[in-house]
This record gives sequence, structure tokens and C-alpha cells, in this order.
Amino acid sequence: MLRQSYETRQSLTLERHNYVLDLFRRYLLVGGLPDAVNTYLETHNIVRVREVQEAIRRLYGDDASKHENEHGKKLMIRRIYDMIPSQMESKKKRMVAQKIRGKEGDRFAQYQEEFEYLVSSGISLSVHAISNPHFPLAESLQKNLLKLYFNDVGLLTSSLYHNNIRSVLDDVRSINLGSVYESVVAQELRAHGYKLFYYDNRKQGEVDYLIDDHTAMSVHPIEVKSGKDYTVHSALNNLLKNPDYNILVGTVMSNEREIRQEGKVVYLPIYYVMFMQADTPASNESEYIF
Repeated sequence: MLRQSYETRQSLTLERHNYVLDLFRRYLLVGGLPDAVNTYLETHNIVRVREVQEAIRRLYGDDASKHENEHGKKLMIRRIYDMIPSQMESKKKRMVAQKIRGKEGDRFAQYQEEFEYLVSSGISLSVHAISNPHFPLAESLQKNLLKLYFNDVGLLTSSLYHNNIRSVLDDVRSINLGSVYESVVAQELRAHGYKLFYYDNRKQGEVDYLIDDHTAMSVHPIEVKSGKDYTVHSALNNLLKNPDYNILVGTVMSNEREIRQEGKVVYLPIYYVMFMQADTPASNESEYIF
């Protein structure tokens, strides 16, 4: 039913929307790692779930230390991994090389091995900056500007809020869930086959995600909003109105129930990220024979 609503752009009733949004918020706390999910299903106790998540984060750190010892040199893998939550809470949300060791003059090139380990091992997701958003995006990435995310949103909420579940479940206005929402969207898009980029332009602003739309041979920008100001997105507007980029549509994902389109902007409930799939195979394979 949800998939059909997504595909036909039909808004859910208020009752169904609130029910699905409540499930989505529970997912923000539990995440999708099997041990955490099983513990939640068995106990429905957030303290027990957090203990499992903390053990997983420690295991990731131990694996990083083992990798460092095997290579016989002092790497900063664990330091960078531990920086991810605070980096996501900052204004720009991106990694700053000078903050890794607290030394001015440090550059990303010095930490290439650390970033490669974190991403290739699967414990972190990387999102590279794009200043010239043309399809395909990989041709325009800026290797020295990137954001890092945990591979699981439950690990992030565990790190940020510990056993305080009300900050997520009750949508407390004083709590900014922006980094949490961005994290779960990154996790879902990556799991569904998308390569992740974000738009970074000093004059035009930032857009949370850019993905390739291979069907339209165009770029698809996505803005993620956790608050009530979901209709405010000047950077996205700047992208869409630039004729040089030839962007057909952009998406804003938020807590709002109603699905609608205004100009080139489509507004979707945040939980519909579960149905965004890269390169869905065509039913007729003969279309790919040439």
C-alpha cells in the first residue's frame, strides 16, 4: 500500500501517516544492524539496544586499531570515526582536515588511507562535494571536500542521545534532528544503489544530496528537512532555476504528510526514501540488447 501511494503520489490519511512516521522514528533509534534489531524485538528496551550499539562501535574501533598495527604506522582512523557525530552537528557538516589532529596546515591528502579504510570497510559512508552539478556527477566531484556518516542511523542516535528516546519519538522542538535525518537518507540511498554527492557552492549555498537520474540523463537534487521550515530551500531553488544544469525536478523530504509538487519541487514524506531505487531493471530485457 505504501509503495503504491509513493508511485501514484497519493498522500496517506492523517492516521496512517502518523502511524508510519512513528515507526520511522523508532527506526531512527534502533537502526538496521541485526543484533540491535533482534534485541529491540526481544526486549523493546532502549537501554539494551544501546548496549548492543555501543559494543558494535567499540568493535569498529578495535578493527581500526588492528588495521593500524598491521600497517605498522600511526593512522588516525579511530580519531576520524569518533569525530563523525560532532562533525555532523556542525554548520557545514563536513570533515575538516585541520581538526583531525588540531594542526593548522593539515590537508586531506594526509588522511587518504584513513578515509579509504573507513569507507571500504563499510563502517562509514562518504558523500563528496559537487560544485558543477552536471550528469554524470562522478566527473565533477571535489576529492578534498567530503562528509562522513555512520553506516547505521541507530549508531548515530546512540552517540548523540544515548538512552533519551523522547528527543526522537516526540519530535522535541528544541532538538535539531537535521543530522539524524540526513544520516538515514544517506544510508537508504546508498543501500539502494546510489552514489552519494552533495552540492557545495559558496554563492549559491548547499543542497544535502545529489544523485544521478540515469533515465532522464539528469541530476536529481534532494533536500532533507527535519523541522517546520521545509518550504525554505534557497540553494535548491538556485539549482533548479539555472538553465545550464538542465535539472528537471528536485525533492524535499520532511515530516509533512502531503505529497505535492510546486514548480520543479516535489514534497515527499521522509519515510518514502525507502522506495527510491537506483537503476531499477526494466521488465523487458530486450531493451538493453544492441
